[in-house]
Amino acid sequence: MKHLIESARRQVPRTDRRRLSVLSAMVALCMTGTVIAADAGHSPARQWWSPGDGAMLPAKPEYANGFGRFALVNTDGPIDTRKHPFFEPLGINGRACVTCHQPSDAMSISVETIQQRWRETQGADPLFAAVDGMNCPHLPPEKPESHSLLLERGLIRVFLPWPPKAADGSAVKPEFDIEVVRDPTGCNLHSEYGLYSENPTISVYRRPRPVINMRYVTASKFGVSNFIGKNGTLAAINPDTGKPVNMNLMADAREATVRTQAASAASGHLQAARALTPAELDAIEKFEMQLYGAQIESSGAGRLDEAGGPQALGPMAMANGRDGLLGNNLSNYVFPIGEGWYDLPDGKDADESARNAFRESVARGHDAFFYRTFWIKDSMHINSVGLGNPIKRTCATCHGMHMTAMDTANGWMDLGTTNLPWALEEPANPWNKRKAQMPLFKVTCHADQPPHPFLGRVIYTQDPGRALISGKCDDVGAIVIQQFRGLSARAPYFSNGSAASLREVVDYYDRRYNIQYSEQEKQDLVNFLSVL
Repeated sequence: MKHLIESARRQVPRTDRRRLSVLSAMVALCMTGTVIAADAGHSPARQWWSPGDGAMLPAKPEYANGFGRFALVNTDGPIDTRKHPFFEPLGINGRACVTCHQPSDAMSISVETIQQRWRETQGADPLFAAVDGMNCPHLPPEKPESHSLLLERGLIRVFLPWPPKAADGSAVKPEFDIEVVRDPTGCNLHSEYGLYSENPTISVYRRPRPVINMRYVTASKFGVSNFIGKNGTLAAINPDTGKPVNMNLMADAREATVRTQAASAASGHLQAARALTPAELDAIEKFEMQLYGAQIESSGAGRLDEAGGPQALGPMAMANGRDGLLGNNLSNYVFPIGEGWYDLPDGKDADESARNAFRESVARGHDAFFYRTFWIKDSMHINSVGLGNPIKRTCATCHGMHMTAMDTANGWMDLGTTNLPWALEEPANPWNKRKAQMPLFKVTCHADQPPHPFLGRVIYTQDPGRALISGKCDDVGAIVIQQFRGLSARAPYFSNGSAASLREVVDYYDRRYNIQYSEQEKQDLVNFLSVL
């Protein structure tokens, strides 16, 4: 923890630290918002929670988004956020956990919301704090260009020590050397914040993950194993219980539990001057573990929580579901929707006919997700675990956890979103039709180590992923699969925000694995994903 706090403090320019502290305190006092309860109805618009608002979070709030409405369910009832550590500013920059985990955005944060906050506050919201809300802390804070990755792709800067450090602070000996090939943010080559600085640091840029349905996220059918299912190495240990954990919590699995993640986020993202107390950690853990979320209304399909509707949809299905199950096509579908949305009759009017047609499209998308086979190849920790290369499988092969579509097995995979040649600059990635925005690293595996089985000894990547924690060549570009719930509320997608829409998610996989989806299949998959 000590090295994390020291690293966070180094990420604020010396000349700006006093000014930032004062400004953040003013923002925390002045920038408050209004929250409208929606236990029995609908809240009228997207709403922002500022740190220290002190309002009640209803037990079942709903929020509008481009595909309909998203809803939360807090199984402990309404939450008084006054003095609650998830909602209170705990550090020098005026942020709270809620800053990047907004209820209206499925407890993540969308680009739409980020841009709205910039317009409404002229960039003064604590969200844009120099520590990680800017491309690099040395840039002029008043210019939107300094925050371009946050404003355009929803990315927070994640700064990690190099060589890696284990959870106990000891050094990890890496199996590769890393060089900065391209540095559009100026951070990885900066004399104070970069790889060749006095405190060598690598900056990568990632999306905040949603903190809903955490009972599922932290559960695993294989959670009692001492080993990581995908590579046979030892699993991380819960420091409070001494038991192994599933390591599905963060993109790079660097934190073992909700508690250690909260402590790390407070010291880094919030720049807290002290460690969180056990009582604060208890409150954050309790809140996150009792909070469930999912789309509750679809613009095309109507209400998703109606009696007799698909049993997988809506937040109450998440609250009542079983966690840690590996989905199958016989008894525990990943997303069980039942038979009600197949072969619906023509409606009594145009609106009902359109609704039924959309529901049938969702059902077809569900079937494409489970049954449409394609060849998966050259994907680390998928094709390297004894299944063969290539293997003919479906989306549900990797996205198999019942109710969330995470992976039940602990570990991480390389689906190609950050590694070349799959994450091409031109023309395949629509985000990069302009000048390159992401850093590019050259990874060279040491001569005494075997090369990466699919990418070779020299790898180019925009984010080395788990390799920045493990130091292993085989982990370059590998990340932990995240849940599918609340997708409609939290665009863009992938850990690097490289898919601006659900259609771009589908297009990416179609391109990556040469699936050759039809236009109908693509639209059906988008409609299916939009109701989750």
